[in-house]
Parts: sequence; C-alpha cells; structure tokens
Amino acid sequence: MKFFLDTANIAEIEEAASWGVLAGVTTNPTLYAREGGKLADFHKHLKRICDIVDGPVSGETVCLKRDEIVREGEELAALAPNLVVKVPTMPEGLAATKALADKGIKVNMTLCFTVPQAILAARSGAAYVSPFVGRFDDISEDGIDQLEQVVVALNNYDFGHQVEVIAASIRSANHVTKAALMGADIATVPFGVLEKLVKHPLTDRGLESFLADWEKVKNA
Repeated sequence: MKFFLDTANIAEIEEAASWGVLAGVTTNPTLYAREGGKLADFHKHLKRICDIVDGPVSGETVCLKRDEIVREGEELAALAPNLVVKVPTMPEGLAATKALADKGIKVNMTLCFTVPQAILAARSGAAYVSPFVGRFDDISEDGIDQLEQVVVALNNYDFGHQVEVIAASIRSANHVTKAALMGADIATVPFGVLEKLVKHPLTDRGLESFLADWEKVKNA
C-alpha cells in the first residue's frame, strides 16, 4: 500500500517526505484555505507541493461544467508533470475525465461511493478512483465494506489502462489496516493519522526498556 497525505500543509508534507513513506498528496482549495491561503494563490501553492513530492499530487477542480472542468484541468496539469486532476463523480465529471484522459492528463475521480460509480470512472479513463470511507461512517454505514466491493469489482476487469483505488476519507489506523488487507492500492490520510500508524504501546514500552537498559550499561 502507498500512502498519500490529504493536506495543504507544507510542513506536514516535508516531514512525511523525510520519513521516506510519502508516495503522493491529495489537496483542494478548502484545505488550502484552512492553512490561511487564498484561492488566487492555490495554483502557486500546488506547484510548490509538486516540487516537494516525488509522486502524484491531486489538485481538485472547482468547476462543475465539463468544458470548464477540462479547461481548469489543463491549467492544473500544466503546473507540473506529477499533477493529477481531481474531478468529482458526476455526468459532467465523466465527460471531462474522458476529454482529459484523451489528452494524456491523469484524473483522480473523487466523491465515489458505489461500485457502479467506480466502474464508470474507470471506463471514462480515470487513473485513480477514490471511494470515500469516512463519509459512510458519518451516516452509520460501513465504509470499509463499500471500499472492499469497489476493490473486488475493479480487479475483475481490464480497463485498458492502470486504475488504482485510493481509500479516501480515512479517519483511523483501523481503516488503513482493513484497506491494506483487502488490497486497496493507496490510503490517503491526514498527517495525524499517519503519525498514529507509526505508534504502538508495545513499541513505546520496548523503547522505554531499551533506554533503561542503556542507562545501566553506561553507568556500569
């Protein structure tokens, strides 16, 4: 499984990259606004992220009409060779995805919740399909079960191009574990969740024991 950060925070991206585990980033204007950024500067910020990350960076479009999505997607793709255009799952999004894919521009189809949506996204030319796990949990449904159905369904077919499943809207380490066991290609997580993945009480206890033993050795 590869790990993407879902953030616009440069410090978080640089820290995760320093661990050697960062495979990509997904972001959007809303996340950038939470960092105090302005929409007018979003493209410049995306370019900065692309310069840091050795992997795909998904930048979300804000338009809802196919021609406008395509135009915005072309502008985003021109920022960097690793820029992936994030497009919502809807009829206009499918049409825009086909047009962008025909131009050689990779698309991450987001806001995907069902197997039919995922198959349609793949058929339209999307390189990445992002089922939203946490949004199901928000309405007391099993997001992991929906993710598993998407993984199984997409693995049943040859779409003529590589399609990777991104377990999106991940809220916990347990989500990541289950997504990995079912074969999701990527987990996109907030930095806080990525930090939790590294930690375990037994690891902490082992480190404490090691340090205690080391102090005894030094003072012997």
